[in-house]
Parts: sequence; C-alpha cells; structure tokens
Amino acid sequence: MTTRNITKLVTGKSAVDGAGVHLVRVLGTPTIKDFDPFLMLDAFDSLNPNDYVRGFPMHPHRGIETFTFLAEGEVSHKDSLGNEGRILSGGAQWMTAGRGILHQEMPQPAPRMLGLQLWVNLPAAQKMTIPKYRDITAANVPVVEESTATVRILAGTYKGHPGATSGEYVDVRFLHVYLKPGATWQVDTPSGHTAFAYALEGGFSADKGKNVVPARHAALFSDGDTIELQGGPEGANLVLVSGPPLHEPVAWGGPIVMNTEEELRQAYQDLEDNHFIRPRAS
Repeated sequence: MTTRNITKLVTGKSAVDGAGVHLVRVLGTPTIKDFDPFLMLDAFDSLNPNDYVRGFPMHPHRGIETFTFLAEGEVSHKDSLGNEGRILSGGAQWMTAGRGILHQEMPQPAPRMLGLQLWVNLPAAQKMTIPKYRDITAANVPVVEESTATVRILAGTYKGHPGATSGEYVDVRFLHVYLKPGATWQVDTPSGHTAFAYALEGGFSADKGKNVVPARHAALFSDGDTIELQGGPEGANLVLVSGPPLHEPVAWGGPIVMNTEEELRQAYQDLEDNHFIRPRAS
C-alpha cells in the first residue's frame, strides 16, 4: 500500500466573475496539467449577500461538466433545456454541458454562502454528447459516520457505499468530509487517479500534523492507493476529489473547453449563428 503525499499546494485567490460575484479562484489555466481532468475550482464563502446576489446570468458552456456543491446557502438555476430549480445547503448539481447549453446560476441571500463549483473536462469522444442535469438534494447524499470523521458521498463510492451519483464519462469521486480536530482519517484511492483536497474551513495535514493546509487552499497528492489526513486544531471541513486524468489537449476559451483551437472557434461561430443549442434528436 502506497500512501500519497502532498506534492503541490495551491492558494486560492480573490476574483470577481459573472455579473459581479466575489469568489476564490483555486484552480484554473495554470493548473490544468497537474490537476487533469479537473479544470477549474471556484470557491464561495461570504456572509454578505452583496458579494454574490448579482450571480451568473445566462451564459453558454460546451465540452465540460460542472459540479456545484453548497455546504451552506441557496442557488436558483435555469437553462436552455427548460430545467429550473434550486441547489440548497448540503446539495449539489452535476451538469453535463456536452455539445452546448445556456444556463444561469443566481445565488440567493442567505446567512452564509459556502460552497464551490468544479469544472470537469469531458473526454474528446464525449465533448458533443447530449447535455443534461443531475440535481442532488442533501437527503439523497449517503453519510458514513466514523470515529474520526463524517463522510458524505456526493459522487463515486466510499468503502463500498455508493454515492448520490456517479460519473458517466469521467469516474469522479467527490467526498465532503468533516474531520475532527487532531483525528486521523484514511481513505483508499485508485492508483493513477488525480486526487486533491480543498479546505472549506479549518485545516488538515498529510504529514501527521507537521504542516497544516489551511482554508482556501487545495492540496494535490502524489500517486498511490491511500490518503491519510489529520485534522488541524479546529478540525476540517473539506472536500476530497479524485478522477482519472484524460491526457488530452485542452483548448479553453471562457466557458467553453474543447481539444483544438479550431473546435473552439467553431463553438463561438455556432453561438453567433444561433446553432449552439441543438434539438435533442439531432
């Protein structure tokens, strides 16, 4: 059994996106290669609704999947397929943009907005798949209570327990973990998969407490088949994410991610020509 170590630490940086949403950008274009298949990670943590209520008005996506998770808060959403609903505390939404979708996400005023959005790259063979949504409510998320941690399985499996959903095109595991102060928690991971942890609150270490990874930081792990984390002095509210790398070229332009610049140009031409959204049967 090979224990994974932290090989890269990424500090989230304050940014403004959408119509004026203040967020923490953790992963992006500089981290594509190391974190493959994960393209972007934006985190949200605010007690002030003015930081986020302007939201993300209707915008396009193609070639990716987005996973939006809320530890606390509420986000209303709707899209060009006619879907409409809300993501609530403890819940999530997995959206496959595929060949093209327009959608909007509008955070609602709440005592606290705490969560994140993760972009997962689609393999070249599935870039133009039919778009769809998967909404996950807190009640549908399996919970495993352990002596050192509480583990919520949003996607993938954990110790034989299936999660609320699973990746159709990329085998993503997404665990939401409350790690007790000073406690040690161990989880098996598929060898060869990219794995990282992001601290929403508190902090964790992977070296028996010597170096604590604080909130708003993502830790990338070396290859191996197990991860061992220790809770910091205040414990940790974290997510642990893993998935197989695609090892494919990335052509990224705003909300659209393809494999070549030609495909990227075609996507924006489709937008201009009103061919971006296609009938389900075509």
